[in-house]
Amino acid sequence: MSRSIGAHDRLQQLEKILGVPAEHLGLAELLAETLQRLREVLEVDTATVLRYQPSGRQLVAFAAAGIEEEVHQGVRVPVGSGFAGRVALERQPVVLDLVDETTVVNSLLWERGLHSMLGVPMVAGTELVGVLHVGSVTPREFTEAEVATMQLLADRLAMAIQVEALEENRSATMALQRSLLPSSLPEVPGLAFGARYVPGAETGLGGDWYDLFVLPGDRLGIVMGDVSGHGLEAAVIMGRLRSALRAYALDCESPDEVLAKLDRKANHFEHGAMATVAYGIVGPGRENIALSLAGHLPPAFAVPGEPGRLVEVPPDPPIGLTIGSPRRRTTVVDLPPESVLAFYTDGLVERRDRPVDAGMRQLAEALRAGDPERVCAQLMATMIGNRAAQDDVALLAVQRKAVPAGD
Repeated sequence: MSRSIGAHDRLQQLEKILGVPAEHLGLAELLAETLQRLREVLEVDTATVLRYQPSGRQLVAFAAAGIEEEVHQGVRVPVGSGFAGRVALERQPVVLDLVDETTVVNSLLWERGLHSMLGVPMVAGTELVGVLHVGSVTPREFTEAEVATMQLLADRLAMAIQVEALEENRSATMALQRSLLPSSLPEVPGLAFGARYVPGAETGLGGDWYDLFVLPGDRLGIVMGDVSGHGLEAAVIMGRLRSALRAYALDCESPDEVLAKLDRKANHFEHGAMATVAYGIVGPGRENIALSLAGHLPPAFAVPGEPGRLVEVPPDPPIGLTIGSPRRRTTVVDLPPESVLAFYTDGLVERRDRPVDAGMRQLAEALRAGDPERVCAQLMATMIGNRAAQDDVALLAVQRKAVPAGD
């Protein structure tokens, strides 16, 4: 009897496999149920979803019915190797009628006596999400209709996995951001602080960060940085750069030396990553800040009774884009009593209708010396207003407090 079925019947078959959506089920449980139904409908012995990991260009067993050990043992298949790797590489269905070490990387499949397999790519848009494959211990042929049903199912599952991955990415990024950004600003004699961080409405969380830390000799390190890109990968790179910068800050006296070491580290270990960083050290007398810029926008500065201005600090190359050891410079900026420095990322000053240079000038003109929290509130009101920022915004205001008379 022919197993061929029409388009309408294929859709009915697909709905039977997918079943009634169960809102209470997580992705793993949903996949497990779906794969079990797939086994029953196609009359096969195994069904597996392998998820694609772009960083290692490999497929990792994510859900399985029939040979659950694939998941338990963390089976991994390089893209381009064996059966599943070929499906991922070619992004086309593959039917296999010989399952052994010459055709399949995963030894569990031939050790269980599989004779026939069908694999299809899981693609969402243009993005490879993984591979869905089934196997039978009895030799059999897979019809065009079954291949079509498998591909329809793979497309549905790819979308579900991608949505879940985006949510996982956002949750993990938020958790990482919260753990790396200061939960509260430190109390440092002679200085006061205010800060803001707002994720971009269009880009989501990314690699913007600010940092404050006390250094030996009653000095204070101040950092404002921006890793290119968004999402978890940018946040992870940000975390590594943040930790490395703190370590170098303990061993180096000048900001330019710290940024030179950070650049060398990024070029060696963070291939393809790029970040702009402003790093300054406030001395024990709080009278000045030694400042170096690695491609970062200059801070704005204001003293009481005068309009704000941009600090004149020569920019050096960003972190991660240099070849060799470029010359980096440190500029000393005086901090009169009650003066305020405002560090920021480009999300605060760059809009579609406002070039970054115009935004920087507007920020400087809006800055007035005063309580750092009020400074942040005023700058956010002026630069952001009632329109959501398109990109991440990080803002840090630092005020040198006046010494009371008689002290």
